[in-house]
Amino acid sequence: MNVIAPAIAPAIAPGRPPQAIHGLIDVDIHPRPHSLAAYKPYLSTRWWEYLNTYGIRARHGFTGGQPPFPKAQPLASRRDAWPPGGTPASDLGFLQSQLLDHHGIDHGLLNPLQPSGQGDQNNAFSVAMASAVNDWQIETWVRPEPRLHASIVVPYEDGPASAAEIRNRAQDPGFAQVLMMSRTAEPAGKHRYWPIYEAAQEANLPVAFHAFGYSGWPMTNGGWPSFYIEEVSEHANSCQPQVTSLVVEGVFEAFPKLRVVLIECGWGWLPALGWRLDRHWHTLRSEVPHLKRKPSDTIRDHIWVSTQPMEDPERPEHLLDTIDWIGPDKILFASDYPHWDFDDPRHALPAVIPLPTRRAIWGGNARALYGF
Repeated sequence: MNVIAPAIAPAIAPGRPPQAIHGLIDVDIHPRPHSLAAYKPYLSTRWWEYLNTYGIRARHGFTGGQPPFPKAQPLASRRDAWPPGGTPASDLGFLQSQLLDHHGIDHGLLNPLQPSGQGDQNNAFSVAMASAVNDWQIETWVRPEPRLHASIVVPYEDGPASAAEIRNRAQDPGFAQVLMMSRTAEPAGKHRYWPIYEAAQEANLPVAFHAFGYSGWPMTNGGWPSFYIEEVSEHANSCQPQVTSLVVEGVFEAFPKLRVVLIECGWGWLPALGWRLDRHWHTLRSEVPHLKRKPSDTIRDHIWVSTQPMEDPERPEHLLDTIDWIGPDKILFASDYPHWDFDDPRHALPAVIPLPTRRAIWGGNARALYGF
């Protein structure tokens, strides 16, 4: 692992782990507009009127103005994350005080979820909304707060339009990665998405897949689940076929410098997936002659994961084995602020993880990946 120079951080931050001498970097912060009017300056008259007339129409069942399933708290947020007169993560000053300053965070990555336009039934509107959300991130969050970095929101069901958006933003240092969702209309390795990966590699930007998304399909192979516990547990399942598709379709063979980050997807499942793919590759490799390496080697070279949520097995050595398989340099800290299942960096990493590895997870790994 490369030696990372200590970060410049606040001298005293009550919520910062004192051992985080390589810095503290949060790769999952969810900004949210107080209202859709926040996007008005960045939408054309046509699309602003469209938004007001028809609204956001996600390609998904059970949306109807409400989340697909109830959350533990309104807007899935911490009870103390509501700024005066606003919605969680809609006020920069409040976020600075409660998250960045309190925890001594050196860098934070913004991952806007809905309303972002991703997965909308109207692809042209999705393109317009993605661009507006990117403008909004830069002007509202990144320009006034240099600790924050934006993700390029792309209308991922339109590959060429997504590539154009990436290239349009690539020279802006305020953007640190490309943002997709884990539930796409087709498996992520399909050629319709390749323009995204081509543009991301060209721009030297990682592609992040965040859990959720609006594919129009249930995440199970038998229909919609009955309970929220099923929904939230299926986030890992929605990412497994995405990793499989990216590997087997040859995305990493075509784009050997592409880096993929899985956010809020868990990662205890990743070794088992690698083992299974390797076993099948040995007997079925004639079907995929474009794969020159074991799938598990490709996964370990190209896939990063985030700590929120992180599996907590009964036997601590199982966690250490999993970290060793994935690679201690491939795990990034994520708080998921402002959501109710927020991970406090002081308590998120079990003490059984060796201190050098915890230091790398808190900040060193993300610093190397994103070049902060």
